[in-house]
Amino acid sequence: MKQAAPLICSGHSRPVPDLAYSNVTDDGVFIVSACLDGKPMIRNGETGDWVGTFQGHKGAVWSARLNSTATQAITGSADYSVKYWDALTGNCLHTFNHSKIVKTVDFSPDDKLVSTAGVEKPIRIFDLGNLAGEPLHTLEGHTDTVKTVLWAPPTAPYTLVSAGGDGVIRIWDLKSGSAVNSITVGSPITSIALTRDFKYLISTAGKTVSFWDPITFQEVKKHTFKYAVHTAALSDNHNVFVAGGADFWVHVYDFNNGEELDTHKGHHGPVHCLKFSPSNKAFASGSEDGTIRIWQAPPSATASP
Repeated sequence: MKQAAPLICSGHSRPVPDLAYSNVTDDGVFIVSACLDGKPMIRNGETGDWVGTFQGHKGAVWSARLNSTATQAITGSADYSVKYWDALTGNCLHTFNHSKIVKTVDFSPDDKLVSTAGVEKPIRIFDLGNLAGEPLHTLEGHTDTVKTVLWAPPTAPYTLVSAGGDGVIRIWDLKSGSAVNSITVGSPITSIALTRDFKYLISTAGKTVSFWDPITFQEVKKHTFKYAVHTAALSDNHNVFVAGGADFWVHVYDFNNGEELDTHKGHHGPVHCLKFSPSNKAFASGSEDGTIRIWQAPPSATASP
């Protein structure tokens, strides 16, 4: 069957290291993207049409996220800052200063807190209700750059998961301010992600994609490929996962046996980030080539599990 042509979202002038879909809102679904051109953008998540650009960073932007209602955004940058934005007006509401490059930012499930981390190694938690205050928590333990920090589900609001260059996934308890468990992967971890139902934690490192049980922290599946994997995402029904990396291609696989179902060619540089849309009918990829591409997912990604 002939592949459907992807929607190509131009506008960025440098590599796209991170992107994320919003939840479904009354105004639709949106994609927020970070870019090394220092100008994070919001787009329509279905058409890819440009909605707005956040102006204010003075360095590359490595991470960008929207809150649960897509009314606020947070971005982390090489200018040693995290900016908190009004996503409707584009106005910067506050700047959190750091001492080194910030690689990852995110909102807590209730939108009241934000997490930041990066080259500086400690993970910091800020209270959006007290913008002038010091961090609520500073979590120390990583020995190399922190690439990603994730929030656990609302049923476990004081738990975070982090990973990065030291090859260790750490699970943190905010109540105690310490790591309560860890998974040693070995190779530097290029990405981690949680499925929307929080049943699987996905990690990429070297040429492997691993799927972990986030409750027991046991490895459920592991697939090894011929290319260096930078990012992976799993459909909500757990039937299909996508992976991309150094070979410039976006690969579609069967979750159960690792069989390659499709290969999407089009990017002109390594693939750095992949996310399924809320409907799972599409997924978006961001690349070294400065473009975001929205691809049609196979029917099995939306079939009943």
